[in-house]
Amino acid sequence: MKKLAGFFTLVMVAGMSAMPAFAQETAAGKPPEHVATAIAIAAGLSMAIAAAFCGLGQGRVAAAACEGIARNPGAAGEIRTAMILGLVFIETLALFTLAIVFAKVGY
Repeated sequence: MKKLAGFFTLVMVAGMSAMPAFAQETAAGKPPEHVATAIAIAAGLSMAIAAAFCGLGQGRVAAAACEGIARNPGAAGEIRTAMILGLVFIETLALFTLAIVFAKVGY
């Protein structure tokens, strides 16, 4: 557990020390070219990660719902409702990531 806490502390320190580099702006109010490139790459990677894990999560939800309906066909309506609600929450995470990508890249 101490190794995990040390790792998260290291990640937080590294992330907070990188923030001043991304806070620079040119005279026109836009970030320098290398920062804009890094923002675009980070936005693309974040959307790819969000889409991948949302896809995995939705697959697990659908598999669990199908298994539940197969075990108890009488509860299909309630299981389907819970599945759709879960899928909506999972998909919302990907849509929030997409909105943040558009907000960051579209300066």
